[in-house]
Amino acid sequence: MLKELLKNKEIILASGSPRRHQFFKDLDIPFKIDVRPVKEVHPEYLQKEEITDFLAQLKAEAFQKELKKDQILITSDTIVYNDRKAMGKPSSAPEAKEMLRSLSGKSHSVFTSVCFTTYKHQSTVNCETKVSFKELTPGEIDYYVENFKPFDKAGGYAIQEWIGLIGITKLEGSYFNVVGLPTHLVYQELLDLA
Repeated sequence: MLKELLKNKEIILASGSPRRHQFFKDLDIPFKIDVRPVKEVHPEYLQKEEITDFLAQLKAEAFQKELKKDQILITSDTIVYNDRKAMGKPSSAPEAKEMLRSLSGKSHSVFTSVCFTTYKHQSTVNCETKVSFKELTPGEIDYYVENFKPFDKAGGYAIQEWIGLIGITKLEGSYFNVVGLPTHLVYQELLDLA
């Protein structure tokens, strides 16, 4: 459906995430990938979706001056928000295990923001999903980190992997948001831009 509506537009997805690439394929949206290095640093005073909004917009800045009339740039950012702070991607196995220990037996939020930029317009949408974990045993945490190496995942886990299957007890909001993209919002925003 969107494919036909967007036939005169070029969608640029500025993401290296294979999960986001797959979502665009599943939504039947033609796109090209163009990822540019961005130092993902945000002001300390930002909280929750303010952080992901800021970072998604920051990622768009590398492209803004060169977008053509028929192009739509899509940038996004996802964080796990726990105990009033943002958790990024773990840089090591000990850090991933520490992240999972801090999520164990509690609920946290996952925020994703998606920024849509054209040569004359920018809009940002965001989504929150609440995720609850059972008490994870040290053995379960070790097994997951050692076998799945979740170093490119915010919060040190992927809901669609083993740890999600055995550990997540409750979800409030969009599942796909936790995987990395609030697909229902992306679809609606692209309909509006078509």
